[in-house]
Amino acid sequence: MRNSEIKLAVGDGGTITGTLREPADEPHAALVIHPATATPERFYAGFASFLADNGLATVTYDYRGTGRSGSPRAHRALGMRDWMEGDVPAVAAWTAERFPALPQLAIGHSLGGHALSLGNGTASLAAFALLASHAGTVNAIPDPMERFRVRMVLHLLGPALGAALGYVPARRLGLGEDIPAAAMTQWGGWARLPRYFFDDPSMRASERAATVTQPVLALGFSDDPWATPGQIDMLTGQLVAASVERRTYSPADGGVTKIGHHGFLRSGVRDTLWPEVLGWLNKQAASVAR
Repeated sequence: MRNSEIKLAVGDGGTITGTLREPADEPHAALVIHPATATPERFYAGFASFLADNGLATVTYDYRGTGRSGSPRAHRALGMRDWMEGDVPAVAAWTAERFPALPQLAIGHSLGGHALSLGNGTASLAAFALLASHAGTVNAIPDPMERFRVRMVLHLLGPALGAALGYVPARRLGLGEDIPAAAMTQWGGWARLPRYFFDDPSMRASERAATVTQPVLALGFSDDPWATPGQIDMLTGQLVAASVERRTYSPADGGVTKIGHHGFLRSGVRDTLWPEVLGWLNKQAASVAR
């Protein structure tokens, strides 16, 4: 496997830094992993290496204003919508240009899956998988203590810190990497709405989701405190023109004690759940290559 750093400029300003992992032999498909909010590129390294070792040229990256793609304070005005409509298409276009003869695939984790579900970065895709992507309204979180914690972060602490600092120290709040202030503001606003961004008229989310026609694999996990089956269905139910396959895995399926919202990316399920997704991706790539 060969690793190389990539850098690409985004049209409205800023630079994305990422990593391209290429198989030792010729790849049979190219894939981008679009990350979750406040989840650094390095968190996807193990899974991306697994995919590359199995023949997929795989790209991982940090959204602008996070991780290696610039400081959150310097990008304080960047919102989630900027990532979805700017960063995701930019990385998808770079990958398609780098591997023009290969089937194009993608995996979207949480926010990354939101972007794909609204048709961002999907023009060249043969298929894509959603990983714990859901309509993330706070009131739908089943556990009352977790619901209270998330509400405090999204609606009180996060916005207050963002206004004071220009960024949100999400790491100290137990939400992963630090993010720009505007991203937290937009996240908190959508999280108040019963159907998340589908209730934001400016997003035209239902209209855009209806344009997606690729095969979609939507993965959920039985112990995920946020992406419950109902909230995943609320998202995938908008993909009215796509063929959607829903799968829900339990920790027992993965041979581990916990998966949650991020555990699929950890090495504990390398031999159990990762091959399941790889098989689906290979099937989609083969259907295009024929």
